[in-house]
Amino acid sequence: MRIIVQRVNHARLTVNEEEISKIGEGYLVLVGYTEGDTQEVCKYLVDRVIGMRIFKDENNKLNKTLLDVGGEVMVVSNFTLYGNAFSGRRPDFSKSAKFDVAKPLYDFTVEEFRKRLGRVATGVFGEHMHIDMSNDGPITMILEK
Repeated sequence: MRIIVQRVNHARLTVNEEEISKIGEGYLVLVGYTEGDTQEVCKYLVDRVIGMRIFKDENNKLNKTLLDVGGEVMVVSNFTLYGNAFSGRRPDFSKSAKFDVAKPLYDFTVEEFRKRLGRVATGVFGEHMHIDMSNDGPITMILEK
């Protein structure tokens, strides 16, 4: 499982020009799955994301978590995170988990965030999505297990 976390001021996701979800300050979380990923891996990485201290404290140090600042989360599936662009000109996505593996893991990941945070914004699995966001920092973290 591979996750890209972007600290954002706000994010808005649309499909076919229809707004699906939006958040204020918090994290835009892009998630990709590969064969062999499990629910345990999902739980571990959700915990890591929620516990990351990448918001500034009163001393301007990155010491606060998402929970400390009351931040929001948008979780979006992204099979291209396992794309390999090092050979040829067209990326190879063969390491990305197939739909029947990735969709249940995505649903589980979203539910794990909901258990811990309450409300969670999402994308639409398998759809062509547009995300407008304001990256804060910019701070972007990559997590993988």
